[in-house]
Amino acid sequence: MQPLIDSIRVVTPELVLATGAMVLLMIGVFRGDRSLVPLTWASVAIYLLAGLSLFNPSSPLGRVAFDTTLSATAFDGLHIADGFSTYLKVIMYVGAAAAALLAIPYLKRTRTARFEYPVLLMLGTLGMSIMVSANDLLTLYLGLELQSLAAYVLAAFHRNEARSSEAGLKYFVLGALASGILLYGVSLIYGFGGTTNFAALGEGLRGGAEIQIGVLFGLVFILAGLAFKVSAVPFHMWTPDVYEGAPTPVAAFFASAPKAAAMGLLVRVTMEAFGGVSGEWRQIIAFAAIASMILGAIGAIGQRNMKRLLAYSSINNVGFALVGLAAANVTGISAVLFYMAVYVAMTLGSFLCVLQMRDADGRPVEAIDGLAGLSRTRPALAFAMAIFMFSLAGIPPMLGFWPKLSVFNAAIQAEMYVLAVIAVVTSVVGAYYYLRIIKVMYFDEPAPAFAPAESRINSGLIAAAALFCSPIGMLAITPLVGAATRAAQSLF
Repeated sequence: MQPLIDSIRVVTPELVLATGAMVLLMIGVFRGDRSLVPLTWASVAIYLLAGLSLFNPSSPLGRVAFDTTLSATAFDGLHIADGFSTYLKVIMYVGAAAAALLAIPYLKRTRTARFEYPVLLMLGTLGMSIMVSANDLLTLYLGLELQSLAAYVLAAFHRNEARSSEAGLKYFVLGALASGILLYGVSLIYGFGGTTNFAALGEGLRGGAEIQIGVLFGLVFILAGLAFKVSAVPFHMWTPDVYEGAPTPVAAFFASAPKAAAMGLLVRVTMEAFGGVSGEWRQIIAFAAIASMILGAIGAIGQRNMKRLLAYSSINNVGFALVGLAAANVTGISAVLFYMAVYVAMTLGSFLCVLQMRDADGRPVEAIDGLAGLSRTRPALAFAMAIFMFSLAGIPPMLGFWPKLSVFNAAIQAEMYVLAVIAVVTSVVGAYYYLRIIKVMYFDEPAPAFAPAESRINSGLIAAAALFCSPIGMLAITPLVGAATRAAQSLF
């Protein structure tokens, strides 16, 4: 049996997040809601500390981070730390810290400034951290449920607002259904495969023997449960309603860090636990990719609400990321990881711009028509939004073009030419609704001007995200692609 102290060293980031969440909770209980701002900044410091623990040279995690050919397990193989998990954790911690900061002015303005917000974000991030390091189906379910339970509460954070309560209820009911489906798949895999460990499953299914029908059914159920978490078609139905009804900072969080964590979990499960039967699940992933790209591109065209449009954009982008997973090789997985890093920045930037959409009385404006003439009333905000829209559309030289090119190349290398052609066509169709927003901002008659920016922090976050997604961000392509490639190689 593995020594406990070795396991504790491997799970240092998770221990930092768990301890930090409990400390923040106790401080909030005694100091009340007036502690929201200091607790939020404390949570950012905790995310930074958890991130730094990944690169401590004296720990097993540090050796893994600096040499991605290494890996370290904890609790007799239930938890794994490798280059893949390190890459995703950095993205998640940055996304969670940004989601915590951008919410401060919104929560104050809507009189929902409760200390539970940063605590729930941290508990959700803890679940995500466990998800991407899961090396066993039981650990997978533990992390998934921890993240989901925090998300259900966050979706209904505006408990006195009908839309928020409806979003939380829809998310809870459909999420419980997806969790039940996934858990049933886990039980089938254990019953027919005899183990829940990813490495043992991978070895057992790599022997060349014909796959048992029970294992195949279990695989399908597990993929269905995970497809709900990444909002891939046909398990996407919750996404537009929850994004529209949830508070905007919560929607920004849902669309960024948890999406990267769920995609990472899906990649690890398919490549490690079921890598020996890739012929079976690649068909499912390819179908989900095609359906997500088509529905995301077409469904967004008729939207008039900015948050619903970004929800369909999220579905569309998940489809593109799944194209890389369908390739099932190092090139494809590195393209997925690269895509998720850029996607988190583009999505957070877009939702930050939506947070700035407030009328003179401070009420949120979510209609796309409300952006009319924004280039004349708020030129800096319009310019940043244009960068995000061009980047999401994948138009060069914006940074968003390169991840799409990467997944297209991966599909071509895997000789999945039909999938690559459909991806290119849906990318062109999807560009329509992104360009329509730019047309509204720059060519339509001005709508009533928005209220001035209420937070320098949010303005700074928008500027940072816009610079990253602009042609200047191309300077980050080489290190990002290199890190993504090393992380993908650690899975093989």
